[in-house]
Amino acid sequence: MKLDGIVAFVAVADTGSVNEAARRLRLSKSAVSERLTELERALGANLLQRNSRQLVLTEDGVAFLERAKRIVAEADEATNELARRRGEVAGPLRIAGPRGFGDLHLGPALYTFMERYPEVSVTAEFDDRIGDAASGYDAVIRIAPGAMPKLATQTLTISRRTLVAAPSYLAQFGRPRTVDDLAQHRAIHYMERNPDDWSFRSGTELLVARVAPRLRVTSCLAMRDAAIAGLGIASLPTFHSHEALKSGALEVIDVGVDPDVTPISIAYQNDVRPSAKLTALIEHLKRAFGNPPYWDDGAPEVR
Repeated sequence: MKLDGIVAFVAVADTGSVNEAARRLRLSKSAVSERLTELERALGANLLQRNSRQLVLTEDGVAFLERAKRIVAEADEATNELARRRGEVAGPLRIAGPRGFGDLHLGPALYTFMERYPEVSVTAEFDDRIGDAASGYDAVIRIAPGAMPKLATQTLTISRRTLVAAPSYLAQFGRPRTVDDLAQHRAIHYMERNPDDWSFRSGTELLVARVAPRLRVTSCLAMRDAAIAGLGIASLPTFHSHEALKSGALEVIDVGVDPDVTPISIAYQNDVRPSAKLTALIEHLKRAFGNPPYWDDGAPEVR
């Protein structure tokens, strides 16, 4: 029974698909299928029920899965322990994070990390839909409050979210001064959130503004560009809007509420010690982003 067959089985069980497992493992679909077949032959048991639409774990597959996960985790930990003993920062890292933040900030930080540690190879998936699904990754970058179950979390820096609009929009429609004023304005909304609501805190009070959408999109970068074009007001993290704020293409709108501050954190499995390469990445990202982060340097003050 070979380890690569067990790794393939765990990947297929996690993703529910040979195609997705192949993409995760950077193998061909046929290679993953062959490893599964070889594993089942070695075990003398069928682990997966295959049909044209889906893969389902058999009773034997369910029984074997948890032990298989432990075998893979222990093999990874043994490899990491040897690297720690040698003080090596080397080997593959697989991480995930939000698309917009990845494009603008995480990606550039990874490039300098890889320049510093040339023996590290990185697979980075930037996708807002990954959310809290950490399975299959060494680490997940999150922009959300609270911890993830069964995962260790370290804060890298913070994200501030503000209301912004173009000077041309404010000249045409006026500048809202209170949360109630927002109801008379046009909004650019992010579709992954409740599309027509903005929530704010004023001390201990929660205030909600329902603002009619002029545009709904699934990209914060598209929201930023639409706001610059004067289509409406957007609620954006400053890591998206900072350049436009500094250039004057966007202005911060103060409606008398507390700023929305959310931790940007990195989460990873807490049942094993972080590898030398993951520890090095965490420290690198903390230095690269700063706290307060570099994108808030010289940013307009918000109440």
